[in-house]
Amino acid sequence: MTIRLAPSILSADFAALGRDLEAVTRGGADQVHVDVMDGHFVPNLTIGVPVVKSLRKATKLPLDVHLMITDPDRFIEPFIDAGANMISVHVEVLPHLHRTIGQIKKLGAKAGVVLNPSTPVSAIEEVAADVDFVLVMSVNPGFGGQVFIPRSLAKIRAVRALLDRAGNSAAPIEVDGGVDMTTVASVVEAGAEWLVAGHAIFGSGDAETSARALKEAAEHAARGGRR
Repeated sequence: MTIRLAPSILSADFAALGRDLEAVTRGGADQVHVDVMDGHFVPNLTIGVPVVKSLRKATKLPLDVHLMITDPDRFIEPFIDAGANMISVHVEVLPHLHRTIGQIKKLGAKAGVVLNPSTPVSAIEEVAADVDFVLVMSVNPGFGGQVFIPRSLAKIRAVRALLDRAGNSAAPIEVDGGVDMTTVASVVEAGAEWLVAGHAIFGSGDAETSARALKEAAEHAARGGRR
């Protein structure tokens, strides 16, 4: 199991994104999680293509772009052109999910599918063999700083089992929502490898130290608690 820490800039200081990106990079971040919200699929508005383009210039870390929007197909190519390395889309809004996954891959990015808390794991059964990763939302999407939903642990385990049955054991599970020092060990033990954290890192007052501590705790859990 290879742990990857993905600080979410949703909780960063938008007036000093370059500074915050440098801090989490020093703290061991592996990729940058970018939450794109449209005010329709989720009750919030965040950022668009121009900001991703600017982020691409400010960091060498992979950009993990999470499209929480009602019509992701329209924006996949612009976000990849802007520098996105990974694109994740919600099963809840896509009637032709297989086609969308194929399009993301064709354009050269890794393709992920996202499950909201109330969406069953069975919703991705037909594409489990095709995805590069699965993102499990452990809070209801739309806002940062929410509390982790405990039932998400069972969902992570179920997704892992589904991917393995589909012959896609190499596909990691990403978890977004309420990941902090109190939940990270349980999340990793359930099978998550990519960890999105926003408030726990940027809300601490010392993003570098918080990122480093969270990643160390995750890696410790991945080793089975062994030093």
